[in-house]
Amino acid sequence: MASTSLMFARRLSTSSVTREMIKAPIQVFGVEGRYASALYSAASKNKQLEKVEKDLIEVQALLKSDVPFREFVLNPTLKKEAKRQAMEVVASKKKTTDATKNLLVLMAENGRLTHLDAVAASFRTLMAAHRGEVVCEVTTAKELDAAGKKELEAALQAFLKKGEVLKYSTKVDPALIGGMVVTIGDKYVDMSIASKIKKYTAAISSAV
Repeated sequence: MASTSLMFARRLSTSSVTREMIKAPIQVFGVEGRYASALYSAASKNKQLEKVEKDLIEVQALLKSDVPFREFVLNPTLKKEAKRQAMEVVASKKKTTDATKNLLVLMAENGRLTHLDAVAASFRTLMAAHRGEVVCEVTTAKELDAAGKKELEAALQAFLKKGEVLKYSTKVDPALIGGMVVTIGDKYVDMSIASKIKKYTAAISSAV
């Protein structure tokens, strides 16, 4: 995977110094993680981290607000060349950095544009870590009351190192039944009742 990420970084960078990757502040996973980490390395070398982040925020907003654009990006039947040309147009109209343009073109060529929003989200997670922010998302079965939120925030603060700032959000998913799922930085903890039921059901089934 390291060699793949280095290949991406070489394609994304506009700097002549591309032999080594600059390590991302935290690890992000999956296809989107590889692209985001390579982009972080390229943007860091070009001293354009904040500009690239701004580009990707605008791309995410476009995916959300422009239905034809979103459908075009997600359509698996369209030819890669058509998508590549379209990404060049988008980059030109948005006046993105070269690193962002290279990302869009490379993802189009590799047939990976369906991961574009996830890549942008992963890059923003890397940037939050770069700034010393720890991004945390807490999913609960029902809305927490004021006391519950205060208790949760106090518990999450315990994960922080000196100088780190907590940035957390909450959402509700009734399917969890009870408990919560916590994603903090690059860590994931499933403390939901639904996951416990699934685990116990699997254990009982294997014993029968």
